[in-house]
Amino acid sequence: MRVSLKRRIYELLEKGAAGDIGSVILDRSLIALILVNVASVILSTVDSVEREWGGAFLLVEVLSGIVFSAEYFARLWVADMHPPLRGLGPLKARIRYAMQPFAVIDLLAVAPFWLPLLGGDLRALVVFRLLRFLKLARYSPALRSLVSALASERRALIASFVIICGIVLVAATALHLIEGDDQPEVFGSIPAAIWWAIATVTTVGYGDVVPVSVAGKIVGGIVMLLGYGLLALPIGVVATAFAREIHSREFVITWGMVARVPLFEDLNAADIAEVTGLLHSQTVERGEIIAREGDAGTSMFFIASGTVEINLADRTVTMHEGNFFGEMAVLHRTRRSATVVATSRCRLLVLDGDDLHRLMRRNPAIARRVREAARERLAETQNGDMAREEFVEQGGDPARDD
Repeated sequence: MRVSLKRRIYELLEKGAAGDIGSVILDRSLIALILVNVASVILSTVDSVEREWGGAFLLVEVLSGIVFSAEYFARLWVADMHPPLRGLGPLKARIRYAMQPFAVIDLLAVAPFWLPLLGGDLRALVVFRLLRFLKLARYSPALRSLVSALASERRALIASFVIICGIVLVAATALHLIEGDDQPEVFGSIPAAIWWAIATVTTVGYGDVVPVSVAGKIVGGIVMLLGYGLLALPIGVVATAFAREIHSREFVITWGMVARVPLFEDLNAADIAEVTGLLHSQTVERGEIIAREGDAGTSMFFIASGTVEINLADRTVTMHEGNFFGEMAVLHRTRRSATVVATSRCRLLVLDGDDLHRLMRRNPAIARRVREAARERLAETQNGDMAREEFVEQGGDPARDD
C-alpha cells in the first residue's frame, strides 16, 4: 500500500502517464496558487491595500507556505523513484535531488514561511517570497528550454558581455579625453564617463549627460550605431539556441513515442531516429474523423497533443497525448478496424506506409526486424489495423460500453 501511494504521488508530482487528470489538476492548482501568492506579495506593498486586505494576504501566505512545504517534502520523499537516481539509495537520491536547480527554487519558496517562525520579519523576506514566481518554470517546457538555451550558450553570452564591456570602456575613455576639460563634472574621470557610455551603448539615451564638442558628438554617434549591433549579438545567440532546444525537445519526445511502438521497439536508436524522420505533422479539429472503419489503412498516427476516441464495435476508447494507433497499417494494406474521431483539437504525427517501405528497401536490417515483429503481431490484429496493445498497454482509458 505504501509503495503504491508513493508511486501515485510520484506520478502526480513528476508528470505521470499522458492524460493523467489528477496530475493536470494538481499542476494547474499549483500554478494558480503561485500567481495568487505573487500578486498578494506585490499588492501588500501598497499601504492602502495592505490596510484593507492585510488579513487576506496573511491567509494566502500561510496557505501557500503549507502547500509549498508539503509539495517540497513530497518531492524529496519520492526523489529515489526518478530513473537517474534509483540506484543511489533513498538518502543519497534525496540529497542529490535537493541540489538540483528546481529543488533549490522550491526550498527558497518555502523559506519565507519558516524563517519568520525563528524570529525573522516576514516583510523583510518579500524578495524571497517573489522568488516563488520562478516555480512556474517547472510547469512550462518553454521556460525550461530557455534556461537550457542560456546554459548551453553561456560561453558565447559571456563573450558578448565582454565585448560590450570593452566598447563601454573605450567609449568612456574617448569621451573623458575629448570632453574631460569641457565638462569635468560628467566626463572628468573614466568612471564618471562610464554612465554616459552605458546609456548610449544600450540605446537608452537619458539625455542627462551629452557631449557638446564636435569630436564628442561624432564618437557618440558611432557608439549609438554600435549599440544596435552589440545588443543584437546576444539576442541572436539566445534565439538560435532557444530554437535548437525546442527542436531537440520535440525530437526527443517524438523519438520516445516511436520507441514505444511494439513494431519498432527492437530497433536501435539510430534506426528509430530514421523512422522518426519520416513523420509529418497533421492538425485536425474537434469532431473531425481521422480514420473511418472499413477504409484502407495506409498510415499510423502518433498523438502529439489533444485527445481522440476510437469507436470499436463494443466500446469506445479514449487516447491522449503520447498514444498511437494504426501501427499495422504501415506494413499491411489492411482495412481500418475502427473509426477514430478527434474529441479536441489535435496535432498528429503521421507515418505513411509508403515512406516506411522505402526506408526498409534502403536498410535491409530495419526491414528484417520490422517484418519479424509484424509476423509475431499479425494474428493479434484480427486482420485489422490496430492491435490490443495500442489501447491497453500504452495507457488508453479502460474500455467502456457505448
